Amino acid sequence: MIRCLIADDQAMLREGFGALLAAQDGITVAGLAADGAQAVTLARQASPDVVLMDVRMPVMDGLAATRELLKFPGHGPRVLMLTTFDLDEYVYEALRAGASGFLLKDAPAAELVHAVRVVAAGEALLAPSVTRRLIADFARQQQPRAGSAAQNTQGAQETQAARLAQITSREAQVLTLIARGLSNSEISEHLVIAEQTTKTHIGRILMKLGLRDRAQAVVFAYESGLVTPGE
Repeated sequence: MIRCLIADDQAMLREGFGALLAAQDGITVAGLAADGAQAVTLARQASPDVVLMDVRMPVMDGLAATRELLKFPGHGPRVLMLTTFDLDEYVYEALRAGASGFLLKDAPAAELVHAVRVVAAGEALLAPSVTRRLIADFARQQQPRAGSAAQNTQGAQETQAARLAQITSREAQVLTLIARGLSNSEISEHLVIAEQTTKTHIGRILMKLGLRDRAQAVVFAYESGLVTPGE
C-alpha cells in the first residue's frame, strides 16, 4: 500500500487530489497539509511513502519543506512537486533540493496516479524533455562568479570530482548521456548495449554516488563538472 501525503494551500485541489488517490487500488491518503510546515509535521507522524508538494505555499514553501523531509532518518519520503506552469522557475531548485520529479497541477487524473506509483517505486518522474529543460536552467544559473562564491563552487566541484572517481569509465559514459537528456533506450542504442545493461549501469551509478534517483544524477553530473552545458 502506497501512503501518500498531499500538501497544497488550495483546499479544493488538496481535497480533490486526496479523493482521487483514495479511490485507487493500492494507494491510501496519509494526510492533507495546507502549507510546507504542516506537511513536515504530518510526515513525521504519518510516515508517507510519497509527498505531493506544491511549490508555492505560505508559512514554508515546497522547496524548504522538501529539504526538511530529506533530513528524516533513513531515506524519508519521496517528493513529487506540483506546479502550475511547465516552465516553473523553481523546477531546477526543486530537483536540487531532492525532489524526485514534478507534475503539472492540471495533468490528467491517470497521469497523477501513474506519477505517484512511479515515484513510490523509486524512479524519477523526469522525462527526457524535462531533463533538457533542467540542463537549460542549470546553464543559465552557472554564470561566472567572483570572490568567495567562486571559491566555494570550486571546492564543491573538487569534492564531487573525488566521488566521480568511484565509478568506471563506462558508468561515466552512461551518466553523461543521462545528463544530456537521453532515455534508457537512447543510451542503449548510442552505446550499443542491451537496455537491461543500461539499467544495471544506472543502478550502480546511483549506489556508488549515493544518489536517490535519475533526477539527482542529472544535477550531480553538471555540478561535478562531468558535463558542461553547451557541449
